[in-house]
Amino acid sequence: MNRRDFLTTATVTSASLALTGCNESQRQAIDYSKHPQSKDIQTKKVNFNKNKKTIIKLATSWPAHFPIMGVGVERFAQRLKDISGGSLEIKLYPKNVLVPALAVFDACSSGQIDAFHSGPYYWKGKNSAFSLYSGIPFGFTAEEINSWMLFGGGLDLWREQYAKYNLHPFMGGNTNIQMGGWFRKPINSLEDMKGLKMRIPGLGGEVFAKMGVNPILLPAGEIYSSLERGVIDATEWVGPALDIKMGFYKAAPYYYSGWHEPGSILELTFNKKAWKNLAFEHKSMIEVASSEMNSNMTYEFHAQNIQALQTLQELNVNIMQFPKEVIDAGKLALNEVIAELSAKNKDFQIVYNSIENHLKLSKQWSDTSLRYFLNER
Repeated sequence: MNRRDFLTTATVTSASLALTGCNESQRQAIDYSKHPQSKDIQTKKVNFNKNKKTIIKLATSWPAHFPIMGVGVERFAQRLKDISGGSLEIKLYPKNVLVPALAVFDACSSGQIDAFHSGPYYWKGKNSAFSLYSGIPFGFTAEEINSWMLFGGGLDLWREQYAKYNLHPFMGGNTNIQMGGWFRKPINSLEDMKGLKMRIPGLGGEVFAKMGVNPILLPAGEIYSSLERGVIDATEWVGPALDIKMGFYKAAPYYYSGWHEPGSILELTFNKKAWKNLAFEHKSMIEVASSEMNSNMTYEFHAQNIQALQTLQELNVNIMQFPKEVIDAGKLALNEVIAELSAKNKDFQIVYNSIENHLKLSKQWSDTSLRYFLNER
């Protein structure tokens, strides 16, 4: 699709309101409350030269061509090149090419790169509130967290807190519900969890720590070898589609259903100064393409997971559920973690209160509608 086609066909989006030729007074009158991701786009139009190329350096936490997540970013880059008529180019740097996988936050904050694709919970050491933007144990599904982000105030809070680090985030995908992890030995009781060395990030890791697990943060490339050599006893990753490609079933044959990440946001985050300096048209195109990437990744995870589950069953993988005492202990541990982090960090408390209010209403609606339907189906 060339730029002219984009300008013609994208009139249903917030970006199109500016791109289809409205004058300055009309642009100022746009009701951005109906298009939450558009609120930040500067209304004063920057001179736009379609013949001048803008290049954005974007690093990821994933290997090149990594299924769904890495490929999704590659499609995003191509999409922007297409709809901009070649005037906007995303130059991609997979993990460890320009910066290490878990150094993209700092590199973008300092301006070494213009943008990155990763997961917010990796940066909880900067601010514990950041882990909440990825999702919480026993919390939001993918649909619920998207609704909170766009229409429940989540995106505003996220951007306000990231701005302190010179960053400006967008939703960049969702893994959908994740599995509970691969274990070298079966979990028959809460006692079996104690002392386990497990790769698990975010709030899930802190909850598991309360249950006696030793959580360890490892980048993707080190997980399998660590599991195979016994450096770790268990790992969670994502779900069947990606887990089967990692080969975890060869080293840890017990695969558990999960509750630690029922819907997990991925991020597309820009250096704030670099974002501000982009032309209005380019910002609008990024908004549209990032929204598309966010949706497509979510649906692709679902589509590939349902196929990969069949393969795992054919491989005779032991697909299991945690004992009730482990689940009950997890809920108690979550309450302790929330209380402790809320007491230590006002940002965390503010974000969690927003989540709790939205989730309470969402549970009522889901119990009335979706739970009924799934039980009947």
